Amino acid sequence: MPGPTLSEVARDAGVSLATASRAINGSANRTVRPDLRERVLASARRLGYSPDPSAQAMARGRTTSVGLVVHDIADPYFSSLAAGVADAADRDGLIVTLTSTRHSPERERAFVELMDRQRARAVVLGGGRLADDADGALRRALESYRSSGGGVSLVGQPLGDLPAVQIANAEGAADLARALHGLGYRSFGVFAGPAGHRTAVDRARGFTEALAALGSPVEPEAIVECAFTRDGGHRGMGELLARVGPGAGGAHDDAPRAVFAVNDVMAVGAMAAARDAGLRVPEDVAVAGFDDIVTLRDVTPALTTVRIPLTEVGERALALALAPYEEDAPPQRVEVRGTVVLRESTPAPG
Repeated sequence: MPGPTLSEVARDAGVSLATASRAINGSANRTVRPDLRERVLASARRLGYSPDPSAQAMARGRTTSVGLVVHDIADPYFSSLAAGVADAADRDGLIVTLTSTRHSPERERAFVELMDRQRARAVVLGGGRLADDADGALRRALESYRSSGGGVSLVGQPLGDLPAVQIANAEGAADLARALHGLGYRSFGVFAGPAGHRTAVDRARGFTEALAALGSPVEPEAIVECAFTRDGGHRGMGELLARVGPGAGGAHDDAPRAVFAVNDVMAVGAMAAARDAGLRVPEDVAVAGFDDIVTLRDVTPALTTVRIPLTEVGERALALALAPYEEDAPPQRVEVRGTVVLRESTPAPG
């Protein structure tokens, strides 16, 4: 036996078919009074009416899917961010389409254009921007997508006047530098990530500038550029130890007493490399990271870091992307500041 039709729902609610359609399926340019909408929805529930997803998409001009772009889904930073987006999408009855770009602006742009062709409701770009990437082409693709009715937001740094959840990277790293200096550390190394990665650059800059202001500048040879990955941190520690050279008895007497990796997975790699070199963490070298990745909280010793509420960031990013777009309104920006978490990897020096 066929289920109830939309016409039957409209008749039961005492409204026109067009009003019932707009109340249930939505509309790209028309709204329904809240009392009428609730009356229609109540009739639909009472009659057991199930809306047609295709009809909803046609009525709204967009489907019930949202796109999420991350650089590396294997990185726990992005999996935590994705969890926040997925949770928020589920509450709104939306489905997430995920892609991993490996820091390729061309793949980001191609995915945005694909989401536009598929009439996705919104696109969230997670992760930091590259200083010299094809931001112009990507921004144009995002602006074109938004002008056709799609929602957009970015996580990390803004791009043009597009909505963004900004992470206070430099400020968080500066807070960490001051906390470590307050514990008594005076000799530092920095695993700074790639030179063109804006998140890495901001975190390294915030850390080194804060220490310079405190009278404990980081020596240039103690700042190592490396990949924004666990293996990058491992290689960075190896390169740092090679630069300072072994002291008497094979110990690296000139090595910095504390090192800062610009993300947690790099810090874990640095800890492993230190142990491979015969150093004890934290007795010989203290290690700190950034992000407070949940899956890395069981590392031994427990890692000092800057906590970013990544799941909340993902939720807020989707909310920004779904918010109504007003052409002449100021850019929508949400800033999230991290919290320093001191743990066993950076005890007060003896």
